[in-house]
Parts: sequence; structure tokens; C-alpha cells
Amino acid sequence: MTSYLGSLRWRTSSYSPNTANCVEVATPPSEVLVRDTKARQAGHLMIPSQSWERFLTSVK
Repeated sequence: MTSYLGSLRWRTSSYSPNTANCVEVATPPSEVLVRDTKARQAGHLMIPSQSWERFLTSVK
């Protein structure tokens, strides 16, 4: 497991509703981590930064 996980700053999107049905994102160097706010203990997805940027560009 990556050593910096304990010090990450997770954030939710400003577009997420206040019903807890959203995801949180953390952005350590070279990757993006995504997790479910209802199941934080279940882990996260680790996505390379370049792939995340392509995803964001495609959904805009």
C-alpha cells in the first residue's frame, strides 16, 4: 500500500448532493484516488493522472 495514504486530503465535488450519494477524490502525485463516501473503509480506485484528465475532458 502507498505510504502517503494516511495523510491524504479527500474532497467531494461541489456538484455532489448532500445526500451522501457521491464520491470523494484525493490527488497525490501522479495519480487520482476515488472512493465511495458511503463505504470509505472498502478502499479506493487508483487512476493514473493522465487517464483522469482524459476522463474529465471527455465528460465536459
